[in-house]
Amino acid sequence: MDGTKTFQINPANRMTGLPTQFFAGLVRKANAQTAKGRDVINLGQGNPDRPTPEHIVKALQDAAPNPLYHRYPPFSGYPFLKQAVAQRYKEDYGVDLDPEKEVAILFGGKTGLIEISQCLLNPGDICLVPDPGYPDYWSGVAIAGGRMEYMPLTADNAFLPDYDRVKPDIADQAKLMFINYPNNPTGATADGAFYERTVEFAAKHGIVVASDFAYGAIGFDGKQPVSFLQTPGAKEVGVEFYTLSKTYNMAGWRVGFALGNSEIISLINLIQDHYYCSLFGGIQAAAAEALTGSQQCVNDLTSAYESRRNALFGAMDEIGWHAEKPSGSFFCWLPVPKGHTSASFSDYVLEHADVVLAPGIGFGTHGESYVRLGLLAPEERLQEAIHRIGKLNLF
Repeated sequence: MDGTKTFQINPANRMTGLPTQFFAGLVRKANAQTAKGRDVINLGQGNPDRPTPEHIVKALQDAAPNPLYHRYPPFSGYPFLKQAVAQRYKEDYGVDLDPEKEVAILFGGKTGLIEISQCLLNPGDICLVPDPGYPDYWSGVAIAGGRMEYMPLTADNAFLPDYDRVKPDIADQAKLMFINYPNNPTGATADGAFYERTVEFAAKHGIVVASDFAYGAIGFDGKQPVSFLQTPGAKEVGVEFYTLSKTYNMAGWRVGFALGNSEIISLINLIQDHYYCSLFGGIQAAAAEALTGSQQCVNDLTSAYESRRNALFGAMDEIGWHAEKPSGSFFCWLPVPKGHTSASFSDYVLEHADVVLAPGIGFGTHGESYVRLGLLAPEERLQEAIHRIGKLNLF
């Protein structure tokens, strides 16, 4: 109508304050090359390439017709799934969990990692985050209106945060901190001594610990990754986030858990009551089967990733690209050649070798001079990717 004011959408401030979704740009670049008809080897994302084991799929097929699961599930999920993850933690880590009070079911681990900031941070509150680290930690803090202080992860400290480097006044103000081992993006692992220091640091300064254990099943060279919850006092100061995405190749199923401190679990369940009505019951039944059934598929998967790692590093040695092998996760943290930034190297390799790598700068300022490579292709394809890069004569 003539003379009427143009209608305008004004987003909330929290929307304009969100960090840029780093991987969206990476996907666009990869898709652009693929659209040209190029044979692109995408090793830049953390999307498992193997199918979910058959016995887990069969459990969903058997559960789907059950009319009980066609109704709304209990808001906090079925007790049998909470009992299943408690059983798995007892068998794998010797950790006792109360299924009702110390287990929350999540729509994937990522959801919980964002929710915990909303549960604990007021605008302006400080959260300690690793640098480099998983970008979705930043998203949760931003949505909550919190403020991040970075804990550098460097090779000279085995990619572990040095709590002595956190300024005392910052530590005293911090309300939340994220840790993540086996680590994304560096592939580093943590031992019991590190977690003991973490519990001591958190208790001293009143900081809640959020341990991201997404890659907890993937450890190499005969060493099982250590859970934060195995440490005395851990449940007093924090929670651990676990997911079925990586352990059982169930990334698309969106099943995760928060485990530990009962007060924090109660807060997570409370905020989820306002967002969700829990997962489809058939998926919960299949998830319980994954956790309580044979774990041979997990052992086989870890062996496959270790074999891929070794094949990759053998090819890297051939072209003179040297790096530390990861001790866990399915990621490799590789130095860029001289004369390149992480972004320029990634762009050059995509343009000239049709290989997608994730530039380290996307994980934080201390990720500069590295790229992340995922072991998410068959051995032959990983070797081909390295040989393509080798032909560029950058090393």
